[in-house]
Amino acid sequence: MDRTRGFSVRIFIPSGDPAGLRVVEKSNWTGVGVVFPRSVMQEALDRAELARPGVYIIWGPGKSPEMPLVYIGEGAETGARLSTHAKKKEFWTNAAVFASKDANLNKAHIQYLEARLLRRADEEKRCELDNGNVPQLPVLSDVDRADSDLFLDDLLLCLPVVGVRFLQKPGTQAQTIHPLFLHAKGIKAQGYVDSSGFVVRSGSQAVKKEVRSIHKFLSVERTALIERGVLSTTEDSDNYYTITQDYTFSSPSSAAGVLLGRSASGPSEWKDKEGRTLKDLQEESAEELSG
Repeated sequence: MDRTRGFSVRIFIPSGDPAGLRVVEKSNWTGVGVVFPRSVMQEALDRAELARPGVYIIWGPGKSPEMPLVYIGEGAETGARLSTHAKKKEFWTNAAVFASKDANLNKAHIQYLEARLLRRADEEKRCELDNGNVPQLPVLSDVDRADSDLFLDDLLLCLPVVGVRFLQKPGTQAQTIHPLFLHAKGIKAQGYVDSSGFVVRSGSQAVKKEVRSIHKFLSVERTALIERGVLSTTEDSDNYYTITQDYTFSSPSSAAGVLLGRSASGPSEWKDKEGRTLKDLQEESAEELSG
C-alpha cells in the first residue's frame, strides 16, 4: 500500500448530524463504508449496504483507555449480524460496515477480509479482541486474493479518516523523521512523532517497577501491553521490559508514562540527539511557521 500517493475520500451524512451515520467512499474504490454510533443503528439497518455481503468492525471502551474492545466479523447480510450483536454484546458503541458497490464480494472474499483484519488487529496490538480466535486465511485463486487485498488496502486507508486508528500501522517514514530519545531511570528508548500518535521503536526499554502514585490508566495500559507481549522480559535483563515491536501510543506523554512507570510530560521527556526536548522542537517549528 503506497501511503505517499494522494487520494480523495467523500463522506456523506444523510441525517445532517456529523456525529451520526456517515457513508464513506474513496476515489477509485469499488467499496463503500457505513460508519455509525450504536444509537442510530436503526438508521443504519435501513441502508441497502447492510443488506449485502461485507465485513464489519464494532468497538467500545476496553479495560485500558488506549486499547478499545473490538469485534471483527463478516456476514452475507451484515445488518442481520449486527442485530444479533445488539442483543448479545453490550460493550460496543460504534460500528463500521464495508461492502462492495458492485456486489462483487462473495462469501470467500469476505471471509478472507475478516481474517486479514483480525490478523492486522492481532499484530498491531492496539485493541483488545473480543473474537475467540484469529481464523486461517481461506484459499482463494490468485485473482480473487489480489482483488481482496486491493479492497482491503482501500478499506484501511478510509478507517483513520473516520477516527478508527487501532488498525493503523506505524508510519513508513520512520527513517526520514526526527528521532527522539528517552534516557531516565536506567532505561533507554527511541521514538518519533507519527500522524497517528507517538511511535516507540522496537528494542526500547521500560522500567519494571511502577511508582505508587502512577495514574490507574497508565498501570492498566502497562498490564495490557505485558499481556499482549508488547512489553517483554528478555534473557539478558530482569531489570526492565523490552518493547518487542514498533508500537504507537496516543501521545508522547502516554508513551513516556508507560515506559517510566509514572506520570510524565512527554514533550519534556523526549529529546533529540542534541538534547532539545520535543517541546523545544515544537516551539521552534511554530516560530518558523509564524514567520
